[in-house]
Amino acid sequence: MMTEKVPVSLNLNVRGMGLSATLAIKERCRALAAEGKNVIDFGLGQSPFPVPDSVVEALRVAAPEKDYLPVKGLPALRETIAEFHRKTDKVEATSDNVIVGPGSKELMFILQVAFYGEILLPSPCWVSYIPQSRIIGRNHHLIDSSLETQWKITPESLRAMIADVNDDDRPRLLILNYPSNPTGLSYTERELKELAEVSRKYRLIVLSDEIYGQLHHDGNHVSIGRFYPEGTIVSSGLSKWCGAGGWRLGTFVFPPDLKWLCDAMAAIASETYTSVCAPIQYAAIHAFRTDVVIERYLWHARRILTALADCSVATLRAAGVQVPKPEGGFYLFLDFSTLRDRLERRGIRTSAKLCQLLLDEAGVAMLPGSSFARPANELTARLSYVDFDGARALSASETIPLDESLPADFCEHNCDRVLDGMRRIADWAQREAPSA
Repeated sequence: MMTEKVPVSLNLNVRGMGLSATLAIKERCRALAAEGKNVIDFGLGQSPFPVPDSVVEALRVAAPEKDYLPVKGLPALRETIAEFHRKTDKVEATSDNVIVGPGSKELMFILQVAFYGEILLPSPCWVSYIPQSRIIGRNHHLIDSSLETQWKITPESLRAMIADVNDDDRPRLLILNYPSNPTGLSYTERELKELAEVSRKYRLIVLSDEIYGQLHHDGNHVSIGRFYPEGTIVSSGLSKWCGAGGWRLGTFVFPPDLKWLCDAMAAIASETYTSVCAPIQYAAIHAFRTDVVIERYLWHARRILTALADCSVATLRAAGVQVPKPEGGFYLFLDFSTLRDRLERRGIRTSAKLCQLLLDEAGVAMLPGSSFARPANELTARLSYVDFDGARALSASETIPLDESLPADFCEHNCDRVLDGMRRIADWAQREAPSA
């Protein structure tokens, strides 16, 4: 059989590159559903909740807006974003140092185009950080973590990574994401202060990816920008906490000391995407004002995600799967290492094989730890527990006062597909190898 030759004109940095793992698993789930198969989709991390009605209405009103807007974003929106971060994150933010892009993912990409230096990434990390650095041709270094450190980097591991390179003055960009995709875990105020001290000592630029900040389950998200204001870029957007992933609007807030980097990104934006869709920007003003209606929406979403995480973790742990309880977002990071002998008898020695067979044999789609920069033979996997009707769950939660706990059977009645998926994983993990 002849193999297709790769055109010599294809950029070396993208040869062999396929679709992002999260988007590829979504397409796979759609294809299986079209075949009539009942697949629990724990792959793509898309908010299950609807965009708040008031924000949707703001978009309807803004639909006639058709002009190209300023490259950095609509001035009124940038001021609203700055105020949002001053209020919620206690950081100094001004509209001059805000840039609005078509999703924070695009902003992260052009940041790496504008920044000349090395990229430091925690492992595990979001699936697109490494491919973006490869496309651009940036060197990246992974900072290891483990279940014992709650899948978080420590000041010691950050120092060790920098010491390994033996060049304290080398330009470096640390990308820190919390609450984390893929783990759902976050950093405490003390941990952030310690990481800020190391970052300041080595003059790192920190991209603090806080897209899930407003979905911290206790509503207690803290930004590292409070402790390292001069070197931190805070990233957010509408995709997760506002349920508007398809609207494609992301935001970066820069400190004054990094205005040069903000301006460079704006120059790149002016030559690529020009500006973000005008009606979306006008509607986003209402979203970032976070009035009492949106605050109530967020508290109900947090309460549902917390209850669902508790039920899910309990089911998985009972089957021997190690999984920390998440603190924000809608992700679980599963470690099957205690079941390694049982799984190896079934021919499962890598996270990719684990997820492939889980989909084939149990009809549950999730992503292997290797997609998140973990070793291939480490039996870890990420799932996004969002396969439920968010609108229905919100309506049910709204009938129960926020100062009360959700009833014990709430998730069973309103998020049954997620619980079914957890039981499928638990039962599958406990299977024995077939007899010879």
